[in-house]
Amino acid sequence: MSKLDSSKKILIIEDEKNLARFLDLELSHEGYETKVEGNGRAGLDLALKEDWDVILLDLMLPDLNGFEVCRRVRKEKSTPIIMVTAKDSVLDRVAGLDDGADDYLVKPFAIEELLARLRALIRRSDMERQSRASQQKQIVFRDLIIEPQTRTVIRGNEIIQLSKRESSLLMILVENANTVVARDELLRQVWGYNEQVATNVVDVYVRYLRNKIDRPNRRSYIQTVRGTGYVMHS
Repeated sequence: MSKLDSSKKILIIEDEKNLARFLDLELSHEGYETKVEGNGRAGLDLALKEDWDVILLDLMLPDLNGFEVCRRVRKEKSTPIIMVTAKDSVLDRVAGLDDGADDYLVKPFAIEELLARLRALIRRSDMERQSRASQQKQIVFRDLIIEPQTRTVIRGNEIIQLSKRESSLLMILVENANTVVARDELLRQVWGYNEQVATNVVDVYVRYLRNKIDRPNRRSYIQTVRGTGYVMHS
C-alpha cells in the first residue's frame, strides 16, 4: 500500500494512552502528520485553532465528551470527523452522526478498516473542496467578470444573465482568446454532432450574446472572421 501525502493532517482526540499511541504510530507510518490530545477541552481548542484533514474523536473524554466536542467543531468548521468509541448502541451511533460526525467506528477495530475509512473520507472531502472551488471560480476577461456556474456576466455594476447555450459559447471563445474558433468547432462543442440544429444557429447565438454583453456604440467583444468563425481579442 502506498503511503499518503504527509500534508494530510490527522488530529487524534483519545484519552486511552495505549490506543492513542498505537493510532499515532500506525498513521504516522502511513504518511499522515498526526497530533494526539487526551483531553476533550484541549482537543476542541486544537480542532478549532488548526486546520485538519480528519479528526479521530473518542466519545468518553475528560472535561468535555466527544458529542460536545463534535457539536462545537461543527458550529465553526466542516472538518471530517470519525468518532472512535466503545459505545456501540444504535442510539449512540445516531447521536454521533446527528451531532455532525461523518463516520462512526466501534472499538475494537482493525487498523485496516480505519485506514480504509480515512482514505474514503479524505477522498470525498477533497472532491467536495475542489467542487466548491470550481463553483466559486470567476473568470476575468477585459472588463467582464464571468461566473460559469451561475451563467452570469458582471460588467461594471450590471449583472447579465445568460442561457446555458450562451454561457457555453462565451466560455469557449474566452478560453480560446485571440484564436479564431471555427463555426463547425463551436457547433460541435456547444450543441454536439448528435443534435439536429440549423446551420446558422451559431450566428444566431453570437447575436444573442452580443445583444447582452456589448456596450452601445462600442465595438463588439466578439469579432466575426468572415467565412471562418469568431474570435475574442484580449
